[in-house]
Amino acid sequence: MTYLLAGLRCTLTGIIALMLILLFIALTGCVVGPKYVRPSAATPERYKELPPASSQGGAEQWQPANPADQASRGNWWEIFGDSELNGLEEQIATSNQTLKVYEARFREARAAIRFNRASQFPTISTSPTASYVKASDYAPNFPAKIPQVSQGDFVLPIDLSYELDLWGRVRRTVAAAREEAQATAADYETAKLCLEAELAMDYFELHSADAQKELLDNTVKAYSDNVQLTTHRFKGGVAPRSDVAQAQTQLDTTRVQDTDVTVQRAQLEHAIAVLIGKPPAEFSLEAAALKTQPPSIPTGLPSELLQRRPDISAAERRMAEANQQIGIARAAYFPTVRLDGTAGFEGTHVSNWFTWPAGFWALGPSLAETLFDAGQRRATSESARANYDATVATYRQTSLTAFQEVEDNLAALRILDNEARQQDQAIASSSDSLHLFTNRYRGGVDTYLQVITAQTILLGNELNAIDILQRRLDASVLLVKALGGGWDVHQLPTFGAQRVKDY
Repeated sequence: MTYLLAGLRCTLTGIIALMLILLFIALTGCVVGPKYVRPSAATPERYKELPPASSQGGAEQWQPANPADQASRGNWWEIFGDSELNGLEEQIATSNQTLKVYEARFREARAAIRFNRASQFPTISTSPTASYVKASDYAPNFPAKIPQVSQGDFVLPIDLSYELDLWGRVRRTVAAAREEAQATAADYETAKLCLEAELAMDYFELHSADAQKELLDNTVKAYSDNVQLTTHRFKGGVAPRSDVAQAQTQLDTTRVQDTDVTVQRAQLEHAIAVLIGKPPAEFSLEAAALKTQPPSIPTGLPSELLQRRPDISAAERRMAEANQQIGIARAAYFPTVRLDGTAGFEGTHVSNWFTWPAGFWALGPSLAETLFDAGQRRATSESARANYDATVATYRQTSLTAFQEVEDNLAALRILDNEARQQDQAIASSSDSLHLFTNRYRGGVDTYLQVITAQTILLGNELNAIDILQRRLDASVLLVKALGGGWDVHQLPTFGAQRVKDY
């Protein structure tokens, strides 16, 4: 008995030593496959299209917070100084249903990290069984004189299984899940920024419609007075009946324009309601003419754009994930080493189930290697590399698109700023022209056609001035969106890993 116990202790010591060696190898094992290095993207030294002069010194009006700050830095809409817009924008994050979809996908990706991380630890399971078996009295029995017996079988096994991550497959799988979660977090920020920008543009367009409505209401009133003027002149024999017909036609046409504006306004109000998660029937905005002026927006350097755009960060994280997939495919060429064990108790009756003689155990490593797979692993590796190349192209294209969007809106702001000044001059000129032709008509020098022409030109210029202001505000919103809306790559979640580098 003494020799048996000594032998058992020696066996246990050897197994424990073997387990420790294997665990050390697993923890210090190599990671096969390429190391991730962020590919370069074409980045200009400066933007080609410069903002208007009024935007050059506006850095103090829109300052992204330091990356170490914990406060939200995304309230970019506050630069417009509109409290009503601020209140609407704040409802996007909590009430928009499209954004909730992206938030749920982020939580799903975050759970995938925990799922894959579980493979770094042993799996322990049990499947207790209890049975009582009685053999048939008529079953064949050799030799025939051995009586048939009945017996119980009570088993309580504890099974252990652990894959030794010698080649980094499990570690790369966890890293890939972590990088996908970071990309999904950036997708959420991209969707949020797009929805916020859409709301701001709808809001400005709605109040632009209010400004057009106000202008057309005043114009209808002025044209009504002109109808009375031409009617009195006709009755007095000073003007022909055609003047009355022309004045009435102009009034009716302008009333149609005045009515048509309300259709667009109603649709924009409904769109805003849906963006903030409300049924259109439960939401309304009071009419107010658009008076907001475009703010000053600092653009920063083009190289900073790669840090400030969440869609670029999402593309970069998916590059890193694709790089991990190459390593996972490479690890398939190497053998899989597992450590399996089982222990427990087995007895013929409940009374002897948990006694020392009823105990059993087994422990040992196993190795599995694919010897022939008809090129399956090679195809998987080639597929992973092709996918990585695709993500690199996507990243570079996303960067180019970002630079284009910034340049487009810088050009729009610069050109529209000049166009707005030209439009103001055109309004002043057409207003003087209308005043001149009206006086000449009253004096009987010109026909009423000259007055109508001047009125049409003035109305067109005034409507165009409202449209230019709306376009300038839209370009300001789109420029902020193109610049990332105050977001920064350091806002990506880390999930216990080292913060994102290479920026």
